Amino acid sequence: MADDHEPLERWAERRAARRPQQGEHRPVPLGDEHQHGGHVHPDAPRGIEEWDGQDWVPSGTATNLAAAAAETSEDAAVRARRVPLPEFGRLPKMPEPYRPTIPFYRPIKPPAD
Repeated sequence: MADDHEPLERWAERRAARRPQQGEHRPVPLGDEHQHGGHVHPDAPRGIEEWDGQDWVPSGTATNLAAAAAETSEDAAVRARRVPLPEFGRLPKMPEPYRPTIPFYRPIKPPAD
């Protein structure tokens, strides 16, 4: 997460590094399968989209997930190298476990008659 007092220029640099470069490709499921992960139907045909600097536009098709991954693997590798991993220790601290403020006592059963 960015610091609340981060300069705008540094934020803009981080944002530009995460955005795709013009001409990058990505595979997408065709049809109504956008709601599922790409691995759900690996034999289904895939569309290939290209980033034109403003939006992802269709640029081709592939017969299945393996063919689409082979077509776009170089762009995915470049994208993975460009986006840095978060630094260790930058995550928020884990909250303390819940501890009730009033002690709880189990009620005593009355003797059976």
